This record gives sequence, structure tokens and C-alpha cells, in this order.
Amino acid sequence: MPDAEIIAIGSELLTPQKIDTNSLYLTDQLNALGVEVVRKTVVGDERERLMDTILGAVARSQIIVLTGGLGPTEDDLTRDAVASALGRAMVFRQDICDQIEERFRRFQRKMVEINRRQAYIVDGAEVLTNDRGTAPGQWIEQNSTVLMLLPGPPNELKSMFEKECLPRLQRLLPPQVIHTLMLRVVGMPESDLDQLIAPVYLRYPNLATTILAVSGEIHIHLRARSADAAQAEALIAEVAAQIEPLIGDRIYSRNGDSLEKVVGDLLRARHAHLSVAESATAGLLGGRITAVPNSSDYFLGGFLAYSDRMKTKLLGVPPEMLIEHTAVSEPVAKAMAEGAKERTGSDYALSITGYAGPEGENVGLVFIGLATPHGSEARRVQFPGDRERVRAFSTNIALDLLRRNLSA
Repeated sequence: MPDAEIIAIGSELLTPQKIDTNSLYLTDQLNALGVEVVRKTVVGDERERLMDTILGAVARSQIIVLTGGLGPTEDDLTRDAVASALGRAMVFRQDICDQIEERFRRFQRKMVEINRRQAYIVDGAEVLTNDRGTAPGQWIEQNSTVLMLLPGPPNELKSMFEKECLPRLQRLLPPQVIHTLMLRVVGMPESDLDQLIAPVYLRYPNLATTILAVSGEIHIHLRARSADAAQAEALIAEVAAQIEPLIGDRIYSRNGDSLEKVVGDLLRARHAHLSVAESATAGLLGGRITAVPNSSDYFLGGFLAYSDRMKTKLLGVPPEMLIEHTAVSEPVAKAMAEGAKERTGSDYALSITGYAGPEGENVGLVFIGLATPHGSEARRVQFPGDRERVRAFSTNIALDLLRRNLSA
């Protein structure tokens, strides 16, 4: 089965303001055809670098998708770079130019001369119709390699890929599927997890396993590729049946659901309500909970009690407790959760108090409080890392503490 790579073109993609979402979409579409994407490259608007990237891709991969750089301006270099890399000429197509001009006319605009650049096609390429814009795509076959030149705007790219590229790929490719299982794990370091499960997945050469650390949790991706869907599913099931008992209840999702959605579903199933009291995270926990659609079914609200005075005024934490134990302590975490539960009338309440840093003593020390219909508890955790990491990890541990209580 051929492998694929994606080349995203545009200097704007090398800035922090622009995210390449096209590659995510294309990877999903290609995986559905059984094609593994083995490389993604972002290249700025520089002709020589782009040519070098194309030449390397042609030498490595059988399917190459290039996105962007098909517009009418001087920095739209994809057509020229591909033609030069493949040793082919550029051919002007009057019929394409007429179609572009007619599109402008339909919108009561006059086509300026620069748009003629979009009517140049790499010699021997098939034209891919763009029903959402002016830049046509191109399908090029070079020996055993296929190159697809697609526009950068996502609405144009998706329409062109689905209508023009998918049918061609389906005729070209043998029947193949990629079956994927993602296990989401919380409360375990990445190195410990890999040491535990590596002896299992390394026994299967036909299985691709990826372990990713993402904001305080671990995602395990198991991918099997086969000509038969049942075979791929059977392989994944066989491996998962050995891995899951090793990790146990640290696995919170097997279908890609986020931790906040899993917790929300558990609350909804119990017809229970949740509130929060936050100090160190200052709304981050409530933000995650309410990012889930229809979270108002179970989430009542929360308190941002950042100062000691607000902990007392809003949540009823006794001043003498704050003096004796400090705001970052087990008794205060429990009192914050109990105060949130009492004042909102919720069934469950979570609290977070800690030192997020980056300065001061005890940076990374956090206490998580949980109040339930059956009592309250607090958990002490110590996180390494910067302020953002400490805050993100704290919300993970808080949500997981509630998940385990609801699942018990």
C-alpha cells in the first residue's frame, strides 16, 4: 500500500497566527482509504526550497498532496515549482482563463490581468475543477507517483478533494483500511506507561503504535492496516485486550472523548449537578467543563476565590483555618469544595488551590478538593513545570478525581 506525504505551502503557515488545518483533514481522508501519511512539511513562499521539498517527496512517497500557492499573486509558486521539479513545461489554457473570467463576471467584477496566472497548467496534468474559487487544482502522475495540487482555502480544498481526488484515488488504490483505537489515559507519566505496555505492542510488527503526552494526559494510538476491515479490527482488539488490563482504570476513554465529556456523561447519567471553586486555576476548570455542549444539564456554576478574603466571603472558609493552614492546604481545599456545594445546592463540587508559580516557594504544590453526597476529601499533588503546565495538570487531576468517584 502506498504511503503519502503532505506539503503545506505558504509563509503565513510558519507564523504563530496561522494553523495548518488542511493537513488534519487530508490525513483523516487518506487514512479512511487505508493510506498512511508518513510526513508533513510546511514550506514558505520560496521557490528553491519548495523545489527541493518536492524532489525529496517524489523520491520517498507514492502519493503527494500539495496545498496552497495556486493563487494569482507573485508569491503563489506551487505550479512553477512542481513543473521545474518534474522537468515539465507550463502550458497556458485559454479555456481555464475563460472560466475564471466568467466567474468574475457572475459576481459583477472584472478579472484583472494577474488572474491569468491561474490558467497555467503543468504539462500533462489533469485539471481538477474548483467549484468554490478561481484556482483550479491539478492531478499529475509521474512514474509511480501521484501529485495533487490543491488550493489553500479550506472550503475550496475540501470540496475539490472530495469531488475530484477521492474518485481518482479509489480507482487507483487497492482495497485497504486503517483501523484505529485511541486510549486516553490520565494520572500516569509517559515513560512509565511506555515501559509497561511496550512489551505488548512491540510483538506486533503490523501494528503502528504512537504514545503522545497531551496537557497532562497520555494518548495511545493503535493503528492496524489491512486489506480486510475485520482483520484490522481483530488485530487492534487483540492488542488492546492485553494493554488495557495493565493500565486499568487510568484509561478514561476508548473512543476519543475528552475527560470533561466523560465526566459530564457520568453526571448526566446520575441526574447529578456539579459546581467548582477555583483559586490557582482561576476559571480554567469551569472553562473545560462548559466547553462540552449541553453542559448546562449538569453544571451549575462556580467561584473564582483567588484571595483569602474571597475564600471566606464567597465560600465560607473560616479565617482561622486560612491562618493556621494557609490557603494552599488540604483543609482549605476541602472547605472550598464544601462551600461551593452548599452555596449552589450541587451534588458534587471540585476545588483547586495551589502555587502555580512561576516564582515563590513550593511552586507546583496543589490541593484538589472534592465534595460529594457522601462526604469530602482532598488530594495533594506536586507538579513539575511552568505555570501553564501546573494549571492544566491541576484541572486534569480534579476531573479524574471526580470521574473515579462517579465510576465507583
